[in-house]
Amino acid sequence: MCTLVLLRRENSAWPLLLAANRDELRSRPWSAPGRHWPDRAHVVAGRDDLADGTWLALNDDGVVAAILNRRHTLGPEDGKRSRGELPLEATDHAQASVAAKALAMINPASYRSFNLVIADRDNAYWLKSTGQAGSAVECFPIPTGLSMVTAYDLNDTGSPRIRRNLDRFRAAPAPDPEGNDWFAWQGLMADRTADQGQGPGGAMNVVTDGDFGTGSSSLIALPAPQRFGVKPVWLFAAGRPDEVPYQPVIT
Repeated sequence: MCTLVLLRRENSAWPLLLAANRDELRSRPWSAPGRHWPDRAHVVAGRDDLADGTWLALNDDGVVAAILNRRHTLGPEDGKRSRGELPLEATDHAQASVAAKALAMINPASYRSFNLVIADRDNAYWLKSTGQAGSAVECFPIPTGLSMVTAYDLNDTGSPRIRRNLDRFRAAPAPDPEGNDWFAWQGLMADRTADQGQGPGGAMNVVTDGDFGTGSSSLIALPAPQRFGVKPVWLFAAGRPDEVPYQPVIT
């Protein structure tokens, strides 16, 4: 289960702020965000070195896309395509609205179940697929304000992590990318504590006795479209965010 936090603000210099912890088998090889695909030179993304896909991508048009597994679907499945293809396909488009419409038309039976978030400075969408034959990919707009996605539905408090952390993020001071102040969000993303009896599921920063856990963390800010020359901000922690500092990604 990964976690994505999205803050959408109207009439802001930074209308989209995003934070994401990637939870995965820590032995699965990956590369830090970069321009890894010659046929997609306009895309910056972390690379899953095993399947050549990504969990989080940003293109030069300001479209960001993130993929999350739904419950009980960690890892590949014979006969299914890699879900890591989908953020790359989303960032083939110059607008989130166009990307969401295109990705909603895929055959959901080709992939294990997923949550896909596609956003830009103007719009944001949550795409949900159960992966069942005969089903359809559902597409929902994400409202302004702060939202969370895990392996459950958008803002679904059935998720221990959302139930524990949604109100904490809503109450926290918003990041200030201009001043490089992400302090409150960094603290929340690094928090290992969970509700008693919930195991690690309620923690933002997942630590287990096995190979699975939080392996990296990202903080992204998109500037308003009228701010010509101002580039998106991407800070990346190449490990658990309470152990490894965030470093800037060249976008």
